[in-house]
Amino acid sequence: MLNRYPLWKYLLIVAVLVLGLIYAMPNLYPDDPAIQISGASSTQTIGQQDLDRIEAALAEADIATKGTDLGDQGRSGLVRLINRSDQLGAQDVVRDALGQEFVVAQNLAPTTPEWLMNIGAGPMKLGLDLSGGVHFLLEVDMDKAVEARVNVYESELRNLLRGERVRYRSMPNQRNVLQFGFTDAEQLDDAQRLISAEYNQFQMSTTTRDELEVLRLTLTDAELAEIREYAISQNLTTVRNRVNELGVAEPLVQRQGANRIVVELPGVQDTAEAKRILGKTANLEFRLAAEPNAPRATVESFEFRGGARPPADVERSIILTGDQVTDAQSNFDENGRPQVNIGLDGHGGDLMTRATRDNIGRGMAVIFIEQRQIAREVMQEVDGEMQRVEVPAFVEEKAIISLATIQSTLGNQFRITGLDSPGEASELALLLRAGGLAAPMYFVEERTIGPSLGAENIAKGITATQVGFLLVLVFMVVLYKGFGVYAGIALSFNLVLLLALMSLLGATLTLPGIAGIVLTLGMAVDANVLIFSRIKEEMASGASAQRAIHEGYDKAFSAIVDGNLTTLLVGVILFAMGTGPIKGFAVTLSLGIITSMFSAIMVTRAMVNLTTGGRDIKKLWL
Repeated sequence: MLNRYPLWKYLLIVAVLVLGLIYAMPNLYPDDPAIQISGASSTQTIGQQDLDRIEAALAEADIATKGTDLGDQGRSGLVRLINRSDQLGAQDVVRDALGQEFVVAQNLAPTTPEWLMNIGAGPMKLGLDLSGGVHFLLEVDMDKAVEARVNVYESELRNLLRGERVRYRSMPNQRNVLQFGFTDAEQLDDAQRLISAEYNQFQMSTTTRDELEVLRLTLTDAELAEIREYAISQNLTTVRNRVNELGVAEPLVQRQGANRIVVELPGVQDTAEAKRILGKTANLEFRLAAEPNAPRATVESFEFRGGARPPADVERSIILTGDQVTDAQSNFDENGRPQVNIGLDGHGGDLMTRATRDNIGRGMAVIFIEQRQIAREVMQEVDGEMQRVEVPAFVEEKAIISLATIQSTLGNQFRITGLDSPGEASELALLLRAGGLAAPMYFVEERTIGPSLGAENIAKGITATQVGFLLVLVFMVVLYKGFGVYAGIALSFNLVLLLALMSLLGATLTLPGIAGIVLTLGMAVDANVLIFSRIKEEMASGASAQRAIHEGYDKAFSAIVDGNLTTLLVGVILFAMGTGPIKGFAVTLSLGIITSMFSAIMVTRAMVNLTTGGRDIKKLWL
């Protein structure tokens, strides 16, 4: 019988439409503006008393709240606000209430019902131009980058001179100048010869001080420029890797000027965690434990992280650093304690093998290094007056996380134990896997984009979509009467399915993406225009109503597929080769083509079949 679907096909269409409605539904629940709080270190937790203190401080500042949420294992806390315009002021209030021990950032808290979240349904992520992302501007501390490289060179030169039995005396460095003292000119000449043969990064000069021949090694301008370029490039790569580890969709990470990095995270849900991970300088140093009678000048003392054990003495010389780490995975040892399995590159493996081969039975310490940003008050001239202003500064914290006896020669693979919690092990592995920062960074700018402009863009986008939908609907009803109503209903389902697909795929909706949706609404009825026009032609040529409907859908199908396929190919190319706004447009256009083919062909055909199929109809309302 013409124009009848089997039952399974009707059920399939209904199932798709119901699932589309369910997975598009979370977009009806807008996110709440919120303030996210987390500890400055992975071991620090947030308690309910902290949240109560925050609510009291906000109430005193006349900032209304909707409630608080405590994260898993107390690692983070969330304060929901009523007004988006209160976020910036609330952030300052919370910072003042908690102090420097916590990271405070603006956030958007989801309001999607739990039953929808349990089946994987969530709202679309919005781009920065539609509000729902965060913008960071980070500045790389180039002085720290140079200082870190100088320290590495110092350790290498000490090992070189010691290995060639050239006696020297340690002297303090002066910024980017290394200094070594010698008791006679012969030792000085030997040192110059050795260093010039191995290194070309220094300009050498000599002087006399306190009856010592002093060799001064100054980094060349070319080397300083290379260090600074490496620092910004390495930090850029590391930030990109850390953003990928955070699972942020459509992130923007790019260099700005000589020493700054712009990070935009659209749709991010945990901005406090992102801020802590992005700006954190976590690195490792592997050093041998000091021997009992070692000279104090060659020894440093460090406390254990968390104060679990008394401080220990280790050698100043560094075996290797976290820069040689190529892989890091957290898991548990045979006793169920957290650990991190480390993989080293070839050079790092050689250094580790050389150090452990000759020191079996001695202890080796793993030192964890963190750079924590603080605000420091200084006196500066502002508008002709001296005032106290806050400037960013860093406090370097070094602590031993593991001190174990070397049982055998180590190579490229080994493990770090002595960590306090699985969370600490996971974070350390993430930071090392993503790559260490070559120098500390501090946040010079942080803002959530679009509290007013984004809302205006969304309102205009919704208005454009509504106007476009109504105009298309009026056109179809006027031109095709009852069949135009079918097309309008299918167009509504098309919009629902498009929103559901974007939500399921985690696609980010941007302002150009809204333009893609509006364009999709106009293009979606192309298939119906072809079908309905073909039905009219068949009726004009004398075909029966049922035959005209059958031939209209059947003969227009190939033209519809060909036309949409070529447009889909263009959308795929735009997505593959474009960036930013172009990708947003390509996503909605491509998904819209897929949903429009389903709705324009199968959904309208199902409605036509149910209302006219198998009936003796002499004239169609077309």
